[in-house]
Amino acid sequence: MNEQLAGLVAASLAFVGSHFALSHPLRAGLVRRLGDKGFMALYSVVALATFAWMALAFRAMPMGETPLWDGTGDGAWAVASVLMLLGSVLLAGSFQGNPALPDPRAQDLARKDPHGVFKVTRHPMMWSFALWSASHIAVSPTPRVLVLAGAIGLLALVGARLQDNKKIATMGADWESWERKTSYLPRLTALAGVGLVPWLGGAVLWLGATWLHLSLIGLPAGIWRWI
Repeated sequence: MNEQLAGLVAASLAFVGSHFALSHPLRAGLVRRLGDKGFMALYSVVALATFAWMALAFRAMPMGETPLWDGTGDGAWAVASVLMLLGSVLLAGSFQGNPALPDPRAQDLARKDPHGVFKVTRHPMMWSFALWSASHIAVSPTPRVLVLAGAIGLLALVGARLQDNKKIATMGADWESWERKTSYLPRLTALAGVGLVPWLGGAVLWLGATWLHLSLIGLPAGIWRWI
């Protein structure tokens, strides 16, 4: 492993490890010492610092790495584009009445029947990040992309599972009821019933993000690849 890749691995481990540590074993003690607002400030600073370190380490690696397989064909890009669209729909809908987000109404929200993207999965935001990770690995399976995207995907999917455990501890029967009514794994057949708002918001987000992809990354993505 060369020095640049080792630096990216170290930054990715710090990003993922600090999230897990602060969200779970260290959280209770830090909240007692710092209070809720102090803890959130610390959490945000660590998250931003480790993400910036990971992003800078990623950008420091050369662009001409040899991919593990050829992801340049239209088929791979079409699959990645669909995954990104679905991820955008899940992300756009994840802000509408999400009991997993910090919200004084969280327990009341967990008592309700699933609506919107929560018919697909109770962790739409986490799965949107995982789909982002999968789509980028599919078309650019280079060492630097595998490390960065893999770290984000791992954090999203393992973090969602750990979040279930934490919510049961804090919300008890209300979260257990929410779990029985929802699914950790996405139910893709439910996408048609999530409603108009997530689809419209997701489409706008997808079109905007893929349009910016060319100026930020140097490669056209989404429908812009074929226009």
